[in-house]
Amino acid sequence: MADTAVLLEFVEKLKTESSVWVTDVKNALGEVTVTVPREHINEVCYFLKTYSGFDMLADLCGADRGPEEDPRFEVNYHLLSTKHHNRIRLKVLLSEDEPNVETVSNIWKTANWHERETYDLVGVIFDNHPDLRRILLPSDFDGHALRKDYPLRGYEPYSLS
Repeated sequence: MADTAVLLEFVEKLKTESSVWVTDVKNALGEVTVTVPREHINEVCYFLKTYSGFDMLADLCGADRGPEEDPRFEVNYHLLSTKHHNRIRLKVLLSEDEPNVETVSNIWKTANWHERETYDLVGVIFDNHPDLRRILLPSDFDGHALRKDYPLRGYEPYSLS
């Protein structure tokens, strides 16, 4: 179990560096989630990697909170420090009208694939991504399969016969 006091110290460092970087903090079950405005995600990730030792992007994933929710989408960044063995989660909330956020593939190379997967399945657009295209579904696939308004049985555009 992580020491949440240590994680909250990292959050305070973020707030000290820039008061606009943190809009919300959740501390539950030994995990700390920091909500970051989308226009600052690149700066926050760079700061945490460079000055706080979170040198590994363990995961990046998107979620559709539902068509009735506003903001509809969220992108979660799970950061790990291989130096001090702490984990922290960053969250960016995105509206259905503007499901865009800046890529962090310039900070962690592994983000390239995670962002492509999130784009493919949820439809989040990562601005300035070096190669934003589908990674799991066919290039002519219509829609984003993990959106909550996607039909439960999906579409059947390909004939099996």
